[in-house]
Amino acid sequence: MTTNTLAAAPAFDLEALRAQFPILARQVHGQRLVYLDSAASAQKPAAVIDAMADFQRTSYANVHRGLHTLANEATGVFEAARAAAARLVGARGPDEIVFTKGATEGLNLLANTLAPRLAAGDEIVLTRMEHHANIVPWHMLRERLGVVLRFVPFGADGSLDMEALASLIGPRTRIVSVGHMSNVLGTIHDIPAIAALAHGVGALLLVDGCQGVVHLDVDVQALGADAYVFSGHKLYGPTGIGCVWARGALLESLPPWQGGGEMIETVTEDTVTWNAPPFRFEAGTPAITEAAGLLAAIDWLEGQDRAAIRAHEDALLERATQALRGINGIELYGTAPHKGSILAFNITGAHPHDVAQILDRQGVAVRAGHHCAQPLMRALGVSATARASFAAYNTFEDVDALVAGLARARTLLL
Repeated sequence: MTTNTLAAAPAFDLEALRAQFPILARQVHGQRLVYLDSAASAQKPAAVIDAMADFQRTSYANVHRGLHTLANEATGVFEAARAAAARLVGARGPDEIVFTKGATEGLNLLANTLAPRLAAGDEIVLTRMEHHANIVPWHMLRERLGVVLRFVPFGADGSLDMEALASLIGPRTRIVSVGHMSNVLGTIHDIPAIAALAHGVGALLLVDGCQGVVHLDVDVQALGADAYVFSGHKLYGPTGIGCVWARGALLESLPPWQGGGEMIETVTEDTVTWNAPPFRFEAGTPAITEAAGLLAAIDWLEGQDRAAIRAHEDALLERATQALRGINGIELYGTAPHKGSILAFNITGAHPHDVAQILDRQGVAVRAGHHCAQPLMRALGVSATARASFAAYNTFEDVDALVAGLARARTLLL
């Protein structure tokens, strides 16, 4: 395959960027590591690794409650991370950011704190593309409260059926909860349009932004959402921390969902009063070192040319898509216009787990399975797919290694 008919790599220093990720220097099974599983969890630049280690070495203490120097330093780092997260998504201020242990906990927080507003027969609208983290909490409310779940279908190319969405949103709709960008198909949803439909019937719009915040410029004010949830580990940061952004008025109206230290104002033998947001929702000792890592990850990402990274990721996706379309027996899933840099595929007649294992022996790491999206798999008519997801640090050579690996897998399996 020649490269002169494919999109040229955008002009930014990819090798300098890659050099910031220590893990990319290692080998797997004697092969150069080709990491194409960033949609599950991105690798970490040295800036993040060093920030967490340095914090543990020099400034670690519990936050908010102490008056000594280390407590003040740790609290400063922790709240700087909150301010950075607010800046990243365009929040009006850091008090609109609630720290959680990840996006899954963030969505559970929203489901549990919104539950008192719901009654049997009220409707929650989701899409068939959602990650289980944006399905299961609502099923738990269905079992507990008798709410009704409505699922919006998607078209053959993976585009959300906006006409179906409009028809499913009605007078009993209380919540619309959708992903910004599908973790399987890469489809990017028109969030402002969805917000207008939801708000037209007085419903709230919640957005799972795990993929969107990595690959897109996010401005929650412009999007029109009422809440936006994301995780640190997909954002080149650590596991164990995530964020819920919600409008200040919404946060003020929500009850706490976990009890313990920090989330209270006063406690007596007979009464308890709640702290103000965001602390009302952050019971117990938080992920302090992880907050230092999240701060470093956001600072690192904001220090990059994000437009160049997006163009680079688009070029990687284009190259991979064109190449895989040229291999007989490869089926691609999700070809919506302007999609993100995720490519789901199967080799006809081969199980994706077998494909992934053969690729791994060649140093190529992809995901295989239902990707925590079983309703989507059923809509596609498959039990599982393989998935390659591209990040800032991937190269055209990575794409070529994937293509060569799949050609070998097809030879071995069929």
